Amino acid sequence: MNRSVILLVLLGAIVVGALSSLFIVDEREKALVLRFGRVVNVQEDPGLAFKLPFVDEVVKYDDRILSLEVGPLEVTPLDDRRLVVDAFARYRITDVRRFREAVGVGSEAAAESRLDNIMRDQTREVLGTVSSNDILSSDRAALMLRIRNGAIAQARDLGLEVIDVRLKRTDLPQANLEATFARMRAEREREAADEIARGEEAAQRVRAQADRTEVELVSEAEREAEVIRGEADAERNNIFAEAYGADPEFFEFYRSLTAYARALQGGNSSLVLSPDNEFFNYLKSSDGAGRVQQ
Repeated sequence: MNRSVILLVLLGAIVVGALSSLFIVDEREKALVLRFGRVVNVQEDPGLAFKLPFVDEVVKYDDRILSLEVGPLEVTPLDDRRLVVDAFARYRITDVRRFREAVGVGSEAAAESRLDNIMRDQTREVLGTVSSNDILSSDRAALMLRIRNGAIAQARDLGLEVIDVRLKRTDLPQANLEATFARMRAEREREAADEIARGEEAAQRVRAQADRTEVELVSEAEREAEVIRGEADAERNNIFAEAYGADPEFFEFYRSLTAYARALQGGNSSLVLSPDNEFFNYLKSSDGAGRVQQ
C-alpha cells in the first residue's frame, strides 16, 4: 500500500514536472525563457517548447503589427507658423531579447511610452526643417517617410521596427486659428471694400460718359431740328411766294382766313377793334375785294 502511494506520488510529480516544463508559443507571439531574470532562451517559432520546470519563467510578447497613436503635438516649421499634428505609427517587436533588456518588466506599455517620445522628437525635428506649406502639400508623404526612417534607427535599440508613420491631422493651434480667421476676415473685408470702390469709380465713369453722350445727342438733335426747321421755313416761304405769284388775290384771301383762324381759336377768344379796322375787310365786303392787315 505504501509502495503504491509512493509510486502514485512519484508518477504525479513526474507528470506535473513534465507539464511544467512545456509551454506553447502561439503563432501571434514570441517568448523568452528567463532563469533568475536572465534570458536563457528565445522562442520565436510557434509550437511546443521546453523550459526548466519550477525554475525558468516564460514571458510572451505580441508578434503582430501594433499601433501607436501619438497625441496632439505642436511643431514649429521654418516659417514660424505653429501647427498641431497628430501622428500614427505602426511597429513590431522584432528582437525580443533586446526588447526585454531595454524595457525590462514594463512590457509593451513601457515600450510604447519610449516609442512615443521617439516619434515626437522625430516629428518635431523633421517638420522643423520645412515650411508649413510643405507640410500641407503633396510633400507630406516624403516627410512621413523621413520621420519613419529617423524613428527606425532609435527604435532598433528597443528591439522594435517602425513599419509606417502617418500624419493624421495638421491644424493651427486654437489661438493661431482664431487669429488666422480674423486676419482672413479682415483681408476679405478689405478686398470687398476695394471692389466696391472700384465699382463706384466705374459707375461714375459710366454715368459721366452717359451724361456726355446725352448732351451730345441732344445737341446734335437740336442742331438737326434747327436745320430741318430752317429748311421747312424756306420751303414754306417758297410755297407762299409761288402762291402769291400765281394768284395774289387768292393768296391774300387765304392769308386772311389763316389770320382769322389763329386770332379766333379758343372758346373765349374776343377781339376789340375799331369799326374801320381793315382786319375784317373780307368779311365786311360782299365781293370779297378787301385787304387784310396782318
